Amino acid sequence: MHCRLERSGVGNRRSGSTLAAALLAAAMLVAPGGSGTAMTSADPALPGDYSQRLDALWIFEQPAESETRFRTEAARHAPGSREAAEAATQLARALGLQQRFAEADRMLDTVKLTLARQPARVRVRYLLERGRRDNSSGRPSKALAWFEQALIASADDALPGADFYRVDALHMLAIAAPPSRQLALNLRALAAADATQDARTRGWRAALLNNLGWTMHERGDARAALAYWQDALAAFEAKHDLRGTRIARWTVARGLRSLGRLDEAEAIQRALAGELDAAHAPDGYVFEELAEIAVARGDRGAARPWAAKAFALLSQDADFRASEPARLARLADLAQHSQSR
Repeated sequence: MHCRLERSGVGNRRSGSTLAAALLAAAMLVAPGGSGTAMTSADPALPGDYSQRLDALWIFEQPAESETRFRTEAARHAPGSREAAEAATQLARALGLQQRFAEADRMLDTVKLTLARQPARVRVRYLLERGRRDNSSGRPSKALAWFEQALIASADDALPGADFYRVDALHMLAIAAPPSRQLALNLRALAAADATQDARTRGWRAALLNNLGWTMHERGDARAALAYWQDALAAFEAKHDLRGTRIARWTVARGLRSLGRLDEAEAIQRALAGELDAAHAPDGYVFEELAEIAVARGDRGAARPWAAKAFALLSQDADFRASEPARLARLADLAQHSQSR
């Protein structure tokens, strides 16, 4: 669950765990509709601009289903229209989440051909998805340039909800930027979210606090990280966002482990493991943390069953295998080490 938005596993930088996808949805879908609903087209009866209704089609933990929804939505509109072009940007995003980068590129190429006659909103979303595609495929320097262009383009967006995509650009800049720039960009994104009058944009706050926590954790300041994560937990709880709250609890526990407060960390992770098991949605990152807590106690025997459970789930995650080979190898070692004792 090293979870940043767009890095966004519940414990993973960019992998697609169920809880990570929930954090993405939590920021995106403060609007009616929302992730996991039965909605299959951008319902014109819903309030808000088309972009908000379009985003309500997302199910981030199910990118293939999201792909189908966006293909259907794009087909409902005249080729070259604002709606068809904007839907195509999200179709490209769904393809990228499935590692189908060449197809995502082709889809974005079709959008590019129409940009001269589109409102600024479509350009912003086109640039964001170009950046996300490069960031997801391991090219953060190229992604950074796209996100910078998206931020500039957002100044020309006069449609309702423009602040939401401006904050999106800032938050993606913070993710793709070198470590020396991340703190300032995250704080800038948080300030923009806090300053807006738009309720949907304010919904970014919890996720941005989560990201600030990871920035401080990576700087070696676990106390500051924990403080941000506790604020993120409070923000998710205030929204009555169960899935986001679970992610935030996991992250608070991760901070407690870094501070050596192992009993508190273990209690939170065990509670999460029980809840997710009851929901028939076990998460490998929770099991991984329980293994690491046992290792921190010097009890590799106790770590073995947790590591085995984590390995069984995370080894099936193609993103995790590609981006976190060292973590996967460590889990395999922890599981096998104790078996041989």
